Amino acid sequence: MQTIHPKITEVLTETFKVPAAEILPESTMDTLEMDSLAVAEFAVIIKETLGITADSEKLYKGATLADITAFLDAAVGGAATDGTAPVSNTR
Repeated sequence: MQTIHPKITEVLTETFKVPAAEILPESTMDTLEMDSLAVAEFAVIIKETLGITADSEKLYKGATLADITAFLDAAVGGAATDGTAPVSNTR
């Protein structure tokens, strides 16, 4: 999570101009005012940077940033390979 969260923050602030103060664990793409096109672009950027494929509608649109970070962290570690969000954030 220590390497994933900064990457998410970097993408959101630099590419989508989301103020860093709004990037909170409980934030969702909706609360950050990211429309579906922006969410799809975010998914592509994450895929290109981290090599993780995920269904943007399933994962990114309704999930909190904490959920997204947990999923990406698990995917980078090899725990999630089917592109679905984790049921629990506990390890």
